[in-house]
Amino acid sequence: MDCLFVGAGAVAAKYAEGLAASPLRLAAVCDRERDRAERLAGDHGAAAYADLDAMLAAEDAALVVNLTGHAAHAPVTERCLDADRHVFSEKPAALSPDRAAGLIERARDRELAFGCAPLAPDCDAQRHAATLLGDGRLGRVRFAAATANVGRVDRWHDRPDSFLAVGPLYDGAVYPLSVLVAWFGRVERVRTADAVPAWPEDAPEADAPTHWEATLAFADGPTVALRASYYVDHRSREFYGVELHGDDGTLYLDDAGAMAAERDAVTVRGGDREPVVAPHPKPRRERRYLYGPERLARAVAAGRQPRASARRSAHVVAVCAAVERAAAEGGPVDVEGAAPPPAETRRWPARPAPEGRPDRGAIRLPPIGFGCSRYRDGAYVEPALGAAVDAGYRLFDTAELYGNEHRLGDALAGLGRDGVFLFGKAWNTNHGPGHLRAACEGSLAELGVEAFDCYALHWPDAWEHTDDLRRLSERPVAEQEALTFPTEGDAPVRADVSLADTWRRLERLREEGLTRTLGVCNVTLPRLARLCDAARVPPAVVQVERHPYRPRTALVEWCHRRGIRVMAHSPLSAPGLLDEPAVRDVAERVDAAPAAVLLAWHRARGVVPIPSTTDPGRASENLAAARLRLDGDALARLDALADPSFER
Repeated sequence: MDCLFVGAGAVAAKYAEGLAASPLRLAAVCDRERDRAERLAGDHGAAAYADLDAMLAAEDAALVVNLTGHAAHAPVTERCLDADRHVFSEKPAALSPDRAAGLIERARDRELAFGCAPLAPDCDAQRHAATLLGDGRLGRVRFAAATANVGRVDRWHDRPDSFLAVGPLYDGAVYPLSVLVAWFGRVERVRTADAVPAWPEDAPEADAPTHWEATLAFADGPTVALRASYYVDHRSREFYGVELHGDDGTLYLDDAGAMAAERDAVTVRGGDREPVVAPHPKPRRERRYLYGPERLARAVAAGRQPRASARRSAHVVAVCAAVERAAAEGGPVDVEGAAPPPAETRRWPARPAPEGRPDRGAIRLPPIGFGCSRYRDGAYVEPALGAAVDAGYRLFDTAELYGNEHRLGDALAGLGRDGVFLFGKAWNTNHGPGHLRAACEGSLAELGVEAFDCYALHWPDAWEHTDDLRRLSERPVAEQEALTFPTEGDAPVRADVSLADTWRRLERLREEGLTRTLGVCNVTLPRLARLCDAARVPPAVVQVERHPYRPRTALVEWCHRRGIRVMAHSPLSAPGLLDEPAVRDVAERVDAAPAAVLLAWHRARGVVPIPSTTDPGRASENLAAARLRLDGDALARLDALADPSFER
């Protein structure tokens, strides 16, 4: 789609940087200073104009990108809408609530799309924070602090007049406000506000207050302490920070205006635990400034006329105007104007089964899971369990053998069930009639949930039944061993229970709603193939020990061809693996830890690793490995570590 730029200043240059890789083509540029328009237009083979009406009359491009100064946004948008052009405007949409609302009404009446910056709510760090907020980890959020320390614009911008004319409220506060409105919806009133006279005597004169402090009340959300300042340096500890405080925890987003999610962008604290980094679980992706106009153009091409971002911008303008009124009049002031779009929370979406494959519950797994470890040798995962929940793990591999399901249930209490994937496992002694159901129901009771997302056999072999294994880790070690490893001599006492019969009992558990899908662990490929041939409901997940020494390539490829997901337990614990020269060389080349490299290797091969740790910081580091992508050479070097003779 062809587009027109109105304004050729610094922000226009940022938008233009994305044109080479964009489906948009710049047809013309208009700026009151014709030489600026000509410079930008010349770089992109576009026409240049100094008069907006002349450009609109001469050019038939359907989309106008309004990149003028703050005060010019509304009048330029009005003229473009009147010329039947779709418009994407820089922020704010206008400098008064009535005019912002009028622009939306104008676009609606003419059936035109109208979008407005900032893109902040749709960027990765902000979306990730919204996911963590939406899953209930914080409990009810009653208070938030939002900061917009824009700094001395006369020192970092070559043309600060437009900024100094509107002040930091309409220029900087719109970033955290847009994010908070996207998360919580409508701001109901401004409780208090004050324009603070903080400005150096030798600085250029500012037409608007340079520092604001305000307290906002959301209709269905927190009270927010807002600061917006041109006086406080933008390189101070807070730039566009947002901190949420809930009944059960806190969340800190270090930059509400960030165009990409850095590893440490979000920090979460749950309960009485120490804060941990909640890394965004995907590779770093920076939104281009042109993303907003591109998205608007795609919607128009599809026959839609979106105006949601403009509605959000109009509400933010109304909040800013209410802050000004509260400071001038004193006391609480209601926020007037149109309501924003509904607040959003994001969860892992369901994914339909691939065409031609059986529906096993339409699962979608997070990129990395947390292994809840074993009960033996005093090595418990409890010190890292709560941190794993806070850091953002949403796939938990548990089992009755581990003896700590109740502790996982405590850590997950209050977390929205839709956002968590629980993988449970029945131990070998509970394959028989009655025992499998009892094991499943016991595990669910310990976890405090009604159903597993996947319930699996820990091993395909059945051993003699001993007793209920709940809270195994609380029993003496000798009793643990006797209950879980019934032996005669050095061999386990096997039960006369076939895998086919056990699987039919698993299928009945699924029919009765105790699990959404089924799985099997520690199985060989020939045995898995026989199981799938005989099963009425084949496994949705297969979990095996896997790492570069033992890549299980044939099994992984076989599963992937059939739509079966593969999990890798013990992905980091093979003796000597973390010290392998090839692993360390790759880690040094990509500036990552050896553990991160190994976890990224699994992800590259379509396998979900489930590392375990007792260290809260390591739990966060392991999850951050989902952000890492390895090139073909690095993957080949790790693949070359395969050792057919590997044994523990």
